[in-house]
Amino acid sequence: MRITPSATIFDVQRFSIHDGPGIRTVVFFKGCSLACRWCQNPEAKNAAPEIAYYADRCVEGCTRCEAACDRGAIGDTREARVDLDRCNFCGACSDLCPSGALQRVGTAWSADALLAEVSKDRDFYEVSGGGITLSGGEPVLHVGFLQEFLPLTRGQGLHVAIETAGAYPFAVLESLLPLLDLVLFDLKVLDARRHLQLTGRDNRAILENLQQLVARRVPLEVRMPVVPDHNTDARNVAATARRLEELGVASITLLPYNHLWEAKLTHLGCEQRPLGIRPPDDEFYATLRRDFARHGIAARV
Repeated sequence: MRITPSATIFDVQRFSIHDGPGIRTVVFFKGCSLACRWCQNPEAKNAAPEIAYYADRCVEGCTRCEAACDRGAIGDTREARVDLDRCNFCGACSDLCPSGALQRVGTAWSADALLAEVSKDRDFYEVSGGGITLSGGEPVLHVGFLQEFLPLTRGQGLHVAIETAGAYPFAVLESLLPLLDLVLFDLKVLDARRHLQLTGRDNRAILENLQQLVARRVPLEVRMPVVPDHNTDARNVAATARRLEELGVASITLLPYNHLWEAKLTHLGCEQRPLGIRPPDDEFYATLRRDFARHGIAARV
């Protein structure tokens, strides 16, 4: 009997207009090959399901979660409700939580179930030229699932984009390319040593994969997540522009910095720490665009 693959997904976000053309549904997969200090989705780093705890929503005197847990992982104080060392993230506590104080982050989806979900807004895709976007985390890590899912989307005529950081062997992504309409490819930092410090991995495979995509004339949008004081200095801008020029890529999309990820950290109990960076103003981005333009690269926000 053939085992149908599933994927752990932590969100399916409808009516998005920032992750590819038109109105889109964005599917967020858990698991990533990088550990960026500024990760906008810290709940995506761990490939396995997790439990998020919102102490301000916890109902005083409620013990439903404690009764549901057979591992003794529920504490008796609102401040430290879940013992993560004992928790196996089964979700029994969150299923019974009446206030949403406990939430399971990550659920297994089958290809058929996900297709049914993303097909709900087909009319909006058709009117706007939109579709679905695979995000995360790193969706390419779910290659087995995508090899099952993407032919279904192709059969339904859905436009599919993928957001990727490119940190994996090219052959993994190559197997998916015939079933993708657009690759949204992130370039974070060009210097290999600096990239290792900030993301936990060097960028050799990333740069090689970008070169391969360009050589194969894959529909491609190169993007740079803007992280002030980390990758917006003149040296990194010049190096990024130079690499794009060498590849024949004329433009880059600047992804605005969003500090709201920091609020998620206390709910997840993860190791990522706040950076304390204030969101930059419009003039900051205008200056960054001019810096790229001086090197012959059109930057847009």
